[in-house]
Amino acid sequence: MDIRLGKFIVATARKAVEKYLNSGIKINADSLDYEELKGTVEQLKEERGVFVTITTYPDNKLRGCIGYPLPIKPLIEAVIDNAINAATEDPRFPPVSSSELNKVIFEVTVLTKPKIINCDPDEYPKHIKIGRDGLMVKYGFASGLLLPQVAVEFNWTPREFISYTCEKAGLPSTMWHSKEIEVYKFSGIVFAEEEPNGKVIRKRLIV
Repeated sequence: MDIRLGKFIVATARKAVEKYLNSGIKINADSLDYEELKGTVEQLKEERGVFVTITTYPDNKLRGCIGYPLPIKPLIEAVIDNAINAATEDPRFPPVSSSELNKVIFEVTVLTKPKIINCDPDEYPKHIKIGRDGLMVKYGFASGLLLPQVAVEFNWTPREFISYTCEKAGLPSTMWHSKEIEVYKFSGIVFAEEEPNGKVIRKRLIV
């Protein structure tokens, strides 16, 4: 996935939120201008998991993050949905206001399909690479997901990463040792603004 596509989906995420906050209207994917994406536009029609993250600038504090972990919609539609959801539906934060849009940055993470890690639970950390893998855990009706960049941001070890993913699911941090829990990993391509309405870059997570 090249930077042209990254710039387009990040710009679309911002545009979707601006439109929704100013008029209450959700933009239609068919109304977008795809002229600059010749040769790559078909990738936007592929069903992909995607998360949209909104952070404050320049202090980089989380302002909203919501996504589809599984590929249930075409990429461009998933970006529009989750940009609006991240801005207005994240239960951890009040909705983003129009006046905040020049003070936040948008980041879009396009996911691969999660794959279960089949091994003895105590061996999970050996199968997790920080900077490459995101994690999802499932236990009954409980589930939790953390994106690859989260472990990089906090400089976690694989053991810490899986422990915090369990906590995200509302489970004890040591629950990953149980054979009853399912652990999945996935990778993500991350595109983000460097500043509000600024240059879009592909973030490199592995040093």
